[in-house]
Amino acid sequence: MTGLENAMGTLIDVFHKYAEKEGDKHKLKKSELKDLISNEFPSFSEQVKDQATMDSLMEGLDSDGDSECDFQEFMTFVTMVTVCCHEFFCEHHEDE
Repeated sequence: MTGLENAMGTLIDVFHKYAEKEGDKHKLKKSELKDLISNEFPSFSEQVKDQATMDSLMEGLDSDGDSECDFQEFMTFVTMVTVCCHEFFCEHHEDE
């Protein structure tokens, strides 16, 4: 498989690793999303220290209003974080 295909597989595996812990195995509850962020995005998790921030993040991701994060909503989150990291990398790289 290509690097991109491996990356896509990893994203799917990580989502299901956390979604299968409680309830619907195709959606992340807020506690599962928090665990995922803490374990898989440790740098980002420093920004999500309190419950109000976590609530706000979940509200922003939960486009269908079911109080859970499905795979599409999760991918929106991953995409947003990736774009921010790319922008930071580009700005930092230009400064060198």
